[in-house]
Amino acid sequence: MNTPNLVAKLWNLCNLLRDDGVTYHEYITELTYLVFLKMVEETGQDELLPADNTWTDLEHQNSASRLEFYKKMLVDLGNHGSQITQAIYNNAHTVIRKPATLDKLVTEIDKLDWYSARQEGLGDMYEGLLEINASEKKSGAGQYFTPRVLINAMVTLMQPTLDDVIVDPTAGTGGFLISAHHRICATNDVDALDEAAYDRYQHKTFFGMEFVPDTRRLALMNLMLHDIAIDDHHAGILFGDTLSNEGKQLPKASLLLANPPFGTKQGGGLPTRDDLLFYSGNKQLAFLHLMYHIMLKPGGRAAVVLPDNVLFEAGTGAQIRRDLMEKCNLHTILRLPTGIFYAAGVKTNVLFFSKPEDPTQDKGNTKHVWVYDLRTNMPSFGKRTPFTEKHLEPFEAVFGSDPNGQSPRQEGEWSFNADDIAVDLDATEENQGVNDDRLAKSRWRCFSREWIRDTKGGSLDISWLKDKDSVDAADLPAPEVLAGEAMSELVQALGELDGLMRALGAEDEADGQRVLVQEMMGRGE
Repeated sequence: MNTPNLVAKLWNLCNLLRDDGVTYHEYITELTYLVFLKMVEETGQDELLPADNTWTDLEHQNSASRLEFYKKMLVDLGNHGSQITQAIYNNAHTVIRKPATLDKLVTEIDKLDWYSARQEGLGDMYEGLLEINASEKKSGAGQYFTPRVLINAMVTLMQPTLDDVIVDPTAGTGGFLISAHHRICATNDVDALDEAAYDRYQHKTFFGMEFVPDTRRLALMNLMLHDIAIDDHHAGILFGDTLSNEGKQLPKASLLLANPPFGTKQGGGLPTRDDLLFYSGNKQLAFLHLMYHIMLKPGGRAAVVLPDNVLFEAGTGAQIRRDLMEKCNLHTILRLPTGIFYAAGVKTNVLFFSKPEDPTQDKGNTKHVWVYDLRTNMPSFGKRTPFTEKHLEPFEAVFGSDPNGQSPRQEGEWSFNADDIAVDLDATEENQGVNDDRLAKSRWRCFSREWIRDTKGGSLDISWLKDKDSVDAADLPAPEVLAGEAMSELVQALGELDGLMRALGAEDEADGQRVLVQEMMGRGE
């Protein structure tokens, strides 16, 4: 049984839980409790669990006692055993109400081909479950799940190394950290490291923070199944609010990877950290400021997913963007297509920036911003049209091999029929003096800091390609013609409604409405 089949079978067990009144959001947590026990048995790590609290102990209970045993078991696991066990089962409780439901889950989980799952990677199996859960709109989990295709591309471009301290201040289920781990293992022989180097890799490389307890639980499980150590209180994904002083537990990063949550702080409040220059209730702006101002080491680099409002919001937003471009080199913006996140209609970007090695060099670091438009005239992505690696390959090619955006670059990239797109010349005519019509239709352009300041008023919401489905105001009929057409349609609709009311025997009401309309039109007595 391959991993996709195993994932599908596990997810199908959701039907059992739904029959017991368990929601999508609760399902993945409930399954984590059971799968962790099964994983410990399959990998022979019973030392992680307190005595008499193993999968075998649960399996050997009879139907009458199993559910009560399981409830007590969750409490014991949250208070005893290894630190990872206690972290995963912290404040755990089951939402299963029917003994028969638990019996069926235990039986069906035990039937699965766990040998094949181990061969292919238990981590891949678990991430498959998280992805399905995120894709279910009813689960509400999409906000914690960044598409793996995008994560992997961002990590590839940032080129994590064994020397990095990698931090995700909004860790979610740990996708960025796990992808960075895979990348490092693919480019280094981690198993050949000496004891000190391997200990540093496991305990001083990957850090994150997550504010939602159940999401952190999933993240810890995810990291464990991908062989990333989280066996103390200072490694792995910590519990807390990064925008509060709790976030000071995180180390300074040489590589920041993040997709901050959308929206405003709960209740519209401001961050409670005491080391910020600017305070905003917009969580994405607050996280952006925190990351470049506090969290990123001198010489560090970052790739961060942010919604469009961060690019154009006035007031504090404008101050933060200006401060970012002063202190860091904001070298690249990738305008992402819509539909790749599970929250419908969200328009997002990836901002790539780096901090100078010299901490006193905190003025004028951004000279030019390169923008790649992967949004205009792209397909409407979703389950039927998946967003894949091929859609990011042209961007990766023009980005170059330098993770700090310093590779030689040249404007001009016409993938996905960009060459056939109409162009807004006003947005491109002042761009290093380039007026080439073909270049103006490129998806890859460079804009000077002066142009951004003088032409865009500091806004980074830069677009120049024209959507083929948009309507040009110059091609519309005159306003009086449009108004006349609207009036004609309205009169026709009123006539049809009048006829319907009379056919239904409501002549008096129809007469009353006709008089009212005449008065409104100035034709009354």
